[in-house]
Amino acid sequence: MATTTICTTGFKGGLASSFHGSWGSSVSGEDYPMLVKSVPNVRMAKPIKSAPVMKNVNEGKGVFAPLVVVTRQIIGKKRFNQLRGKAIALHSQVITEFCKSIGADAKQRQGLIRLAKKNGERLGFLA
Repeated sequence: MATTTICTTGFKGGLASSFHGSWGSSVSGEDYPMLVKSVPNVRMAKPIKSAPVMKNVNEGKGVFAPLVVVTRQIIGKKRFNQLRGKAIALHSQVITEFCKSIGADAKQRQGLIRLAKKNGERLGFLA
């Protein structure tokens, strides 16, 4: 168990305290175990963490963002996400085939896919 020492002589920076009672010495002295036993053992519930939300930082920005938003409203969110997933998969396949044709390794291919995602965000395709 860690013990805490309480300083009653002042703060950093030279501000002095007028309190010079025995409380500070009794908390860190022989009365400490008795004080700890007299305090009820209270368990705190863990705070509920909300699920992380993947949100596009460029949402609503970019040349194609208005077109993407209108299309999503017309065809519905579920169908739109399916269509978007297929387009992203197809684009990744094109990048993979390109990397095979020029002899790029897997690390370079992954870099090109990340670059395509960043460009898609900037242009508004992922709005």
